[in-house]
Amino acid sequence: MSQITGHIGKDHYKTEIKSTSNSIIADEPLSNGGQDLGFSPHDLLASSLAACTCITVRMYADRKEWELREIFVNVSVEKVEGKTKITRAIELKGELDTTQTERLMAIANKCPIHQILSNPIEIETFSVL
Repeated sequence: MSQITGHIGKDHYKTEIKSTSNSIIADEPLSNGGQDLGFSPHDLLASSLAACTCITVRMYADRKEWELREIFVNVSVEKVEGKTKITRAIELKGELDTTQTERLMAIANKCPIHQILSNPIEIETFSVL
């Protein structure tokens, strides 16, 4: 289970995000009153899917010893008609035949973040005093 902490002080809206071994800054763009010091929360969500897709496809191609040189993933997140729409475009570069390409695209849909976002999500919130 991932354990992530976020902390914000008085800065608008610079937030420190930490895991047990890494840290990053999240922020809002200047247009939203932030300082644009890091990814926005929406960008972080899209980044999770892009990174997980790249890693999952790379792991599979490496295991199969396929000639996959590069993977480019473009993710956008937007609100459309009362729901969230996530669009993901995947570009695979290498010496791949049609069957390999189709298999890698199917594997992309099996990445853990894709699975999380494709299933019902329950968020439990409580106050720590």
